[in-house]
Amino acid sequence: MFDYRYHALSLAAVLLALALGILIGVAIGDSSLVSSARNGIVHNLNDEVSEARRQSGTVQQKLSEEEAFANGLYPLAVHELLNGRAIGLVFLGGSSDEVNGLVRSTVTQAGGSLATVVAVREPLDLAGIARAAAGTHYAGVAESNQVLERFGEIAGHQLVSGGALVNRELLSRTRAPLLSAFDGQLTRLEGLVVARARPADMSPAEEQAGEAFEQGLLSGVGAAGVPAVGVELKGSEPSQVPWYKGRGISSVDDLDTLAGRAALAFALAGNRGTFGMKATADSLLPALGTGAGQP
Repeated sequence: MFDYRYHALSLAAVLLALALGILIGVAIGDSSLVSSARNGIVHNLNDEVSEARRQSGTVQQKLSEEEAFANGLYPLAVHELLNGRAIGLVFLGGSSDEVNGLVRSTVTQAGGSLATVVAVREPLDLAGIARAAAGTHYAGVAESNQVLERFGEIAGHQLVSGGALVNRELLSRTRAPLLSAFDGQLTRLEGLVVARARPADMSPAEEQAGEAFEQGLLSGVGAAGVPAVGVELKGSEPSQVPWYKGRGISSVDDLDTLAGRAALAFALAGNRGTFGMKATADSLLPALGTGAGQP
């Protein structure tokens, strides 16, 4: 059956929608209304932009003031911390001019000198090392990782002791195949900075050989009683901090910051820890009251 009430309601709804459409159309067509709304929006946006700029300027001023304070405080914090100490830098794998420059600047500002900089060739040239070590027990480095680790121990000890061992000529004899770079002189060191950046395309055998040599190297440095500190930059990937920690040496993961360079100076002076900004760090800087070792 046809329902007239339903028809009437439907017609009323259509007429109401048409009326609303006409009213909205008239309102949109009112140029003064559109202009007023637009001007209001623009005014509010301008106010918000101006406030954001003001706040940004205030924050930037505070940051500049704090940066100036930190830059002024840094020389006082590290002054003579490494007074007269000879420090070495060893790259395990690829070397870096940036790391070299940052370490040199840190050591110099703390009153020390960067006496020796070397870069270990990785993957290791085992055949070349074996030839150079001919006539010694270490001629078998290519056949045994145990011999290679012992060779690394001797090399590490000679590196920081200035070659003052019975086999003091071993490091000099094997320097060409072992090192891709050498700057400075072999002398007795009172601290060693380690920067590890191994090539990603090494074979499993090359990685195992490198691990054996590096383990021996740090054992030799430790046996000589010289503090070693591992370093890397904020953006270094993969991070080497777990490797440094696993070898029992202190580390700094943000060498390219003022705090990182301060941490390096304190670590070389005797403060132990894992310093920096990454999740693996124990703290940004050594805690107050932890005395550094004296020369």
